[in-house]
Amino acid sequence: MELSLNHVDYLQVGVTSQKTMKLLPAVGRKATQKVAVADHDGVVNCFGMKKGEAVPVFKSLPGQKISRLELGGALGTPQEKIFVCSGSEVRGYTKKGKQFLSFEANLTESINAMHVSGADLFVCASYIYNHYCDCKDQDYYLSGDKINDIVCLPVETVGRTVPILACQDRVLRILQGSELLYDFEVPGPPSVLELHNRDGGKNGEEVLYGTADGKLGLVQLTSSAPVSKWEVDNEKKKGGVLCIDTFDILGDGVKDILVGRDDGTVEVYGLDSSGEPTLRFENVLSESVTSIQGGCVGKESYDEVLTTTYTGWVSGLTTEPQQMEAGPGDEVKMSRETQAKVAALRAELEQLQVKVMQGREKYQQSSQSNTAVSAVPVFSINDRFTLCQDDASYSLTLEVQTAIDNLLLQSDVPIDLLDVDKNSAVVSFSECDSEPNGNFLLATYRCQANTTRLELKVRSIEGQYGTLQAYVTPRLQPKTCQVRQYQIKPLSLHQRTHSIDQDRPMNTLRLVGQFSFAEIHSWVVFCLPEVPEKTPAGENITFYFQNTFLGTQLEASYCKGEGNFKSDNISTISILKDVLSKEATKRKINLNISYEVNEDSVSHTLKMIHPKLEYQLLLAKKVQLIDALKELQVHEGNADFLIPEYRSILDESACLLEEYKKQPAHLERLYGEQHLYVM
Repeated sequence: MELSLNHVDYLQVGVTSQKTMKLLPAVGRKATQKVAVADHDGVVNCFGMKKGEAVPVFKSLPGQKISRLELGGALGTPQEKIFVCSGSEVRGYTKKGKQFLSFEANLTESINAMHVSGADLFVCASYIYNHYCDCKDQDYYLSGDKINDIVCLPVETVGRTVPILACQDRVLRILQGSELLYDFEVPGPPSVLELHNRDGGKNGEEVLYGTADGKLGLVQLTSSAPVSKWEVDNEKKKGGVLCIDTFDILGDGVKDILVGRDDGTVEVYGLDSSGEPTLRFENVLSESVTSIQGGCVGKESYDEVLTTTYTGWVSGLTTEPQQMEAGPGDEVKMSRETQAKVAALRAELEQLQVKVMQGREKYQQSSQSNTAVSAVPVFSINDRFTLCQDDASYSLTLEVQTAIDNLLLQSDVPIDLLDVDKNSAVVSFSECDSEPNGNFLLATYRCQANTTRLELKVRSIEGQYGTLQAYVTPRLQPKTCQVRQYQIKPLSLHQRTHSIDQDRPMNTLRLVGQFSFAEIHSWVVFCLPEVPEKTPAGENITFYFQNTFLGTQLEASYCKGEGNFKSDNISTISILKDVLSKEATKRKINLNISYEVNEDSVSHTLKMIHPKLEYQLLLAKKVQLIDALKELQVHEGNADFLIPEYRSILDESACLLEEYKKQPAHLERLYGEQHLYVM
């Protein structure tokens, strides 16, 4: 079944956070639904659509930034009460806009995830989970890593309270009261959770999850153990998943899975007879999708996928036909409703133009006076700096609520800038002197008009660490700039993993000294990515890592006064020894350092490097043949006379050339690794 959806914009609010838009339950069977959306200005906006116009139901007063919006109500009744959290406060509104709840959770950090079920309220700050019943404390849990989202299995179905925490360390933690029942390992850092079919499926135990690296999965969380149902890999390297919903948009009686990603991609997955997902529809917006819902908003009987973007656009992908077909020479006839909408938009545009002219005149007059003070415009930046496992590079994404004029990148550590297909900005490099100033990179990106999102890729070299700074200048007057800093860590290409192969030949580094558990943990945080900044609970901890470039492993196990590090890559041990000893010296802590080198690990790692090096050299040879083979093809009229190997090179020439662009950096790093071992 082919799915055809048409894009329509409804309203723009302020900048929005993840999961801050919901559809209220419909009053009648085919009636349109009201939309509740909250933004960074602290405003809760509830509206409905009538004759193509957004009609407000209520709008709250501005306040502190709202980080989540959920619907609730008594169990077994329509969930039409609106709950929002801002800071450590949770507020509740009726569907008419009357505030009936203001609850202060008294948390030291802001609430970043929330779930409501009847009289139960579940809130999460960075590492802390709290459960309240009728606003009274019930349960508490301290997570080992940052909590990104929370959902609870439906009490009506499973008969008990089962909270599920999505944690940054690639784990779903399933709780029972204040204790951990069990955990479930997922393939990437989970960023969002939703109940399958909005009710947990047949047994109420099925949960959908999306990860920051773009994967999607379904797991059944039984009372004793998790059962993985399916997983969709991110083969096309799309953005991370920010929001999920389930709704029958295809109209086949089976609820489809709606997905919104941080690169603006909106997807609809249909489920086949075996319950496996298949991509049925895809649409790309110009900014990240923070919330997604399926329902009926614009017009009765026409279902749609409603989305909210980072800059606050509430828009729909509707099944309602938006354009009338016309033959050659025919005039396209607009309905009266559409004509009225066009006239209203023109009138609104004229009013806005007048306001802009008046504002400019007022600003010019005030700027010419002697007492004038130029107000610096404030703007929000949504940024992410994440390690990509597939190509061992870092993806830097910057999203601004207004158009970006230019971006300046400065780094005090050697890094390579890689080409990104989605990036239309023009880049220019400036010469920089690395010796006196510590500048290894100065690059400027000049953006095209209306560019609000910029995606870059950088590749670092392990052992060389420092800071990457991004100076973002939007198209605002007066000119202003914001700086964002990103740490390039000594072992920057290592990624957390759940387990390692203990049979590999390992080199060992052992540290003994008068240092606390918190001090050695801070050193590990400085050296390695994806380690929680908060000191873990307990007396000791073990982390496992994998090098995304070479595939080598690292085990870090430490406690108060002692640290043990094992790796099959001797250069990893060498980097750790240098950095940890420097950090200890800064704090005037005397370290007793010992290490054991396993000679078998050298040949083992060289064997891992060799196929990669061989592949890159073979790639260079293939690229050298492309021009000659193309000339032969033109001369002979076809390529049928060539042997299959050469025909394959011609067929794949575009991909080979694209990959060859990245080759110098790949070869340089591989030669560097090999040279280290030969030495």
